[in-house]
Amino acid sequence: MKYLLWLLKAAIFFTLFAFALNNQQDTTVHFFFGTRWNAPLVLIVLAAFTLGVAVGVLGMVPRWWRHRSAVRRIQAEQPAAAVAAPPAPESALPPTIHGI
Repeated sequence: MKYLLWLLKAAIFFTLFAFALNNQQDTTVHFFFGTRWNAPLVLIVLAAFTLGVAVGVLGMVPRWWRHRSAVRRIQAEQPAAAVAAPPAPESALPPTIHGI
């Protein structure tokens, strides 16, 4: 299974590498107020992907903070004794061999 996953990762890498090699022609991106950016197409796609990941992570930060604060609040409300596991009942313990 480990080798199959390694082979899948290698196939994805070589596919993306071939995509990058096939898209080296210059492309112009037109921004507002007449500004332009001339770069190879693969760099523009990479920049768009990176910007999308950054916007997604920044959009999730408030939700992560709320979740972390809720977990801390719940942990602070529980006493330390309630967090510890209760002792196992006698019937749940394995039988012992006497006389050895």
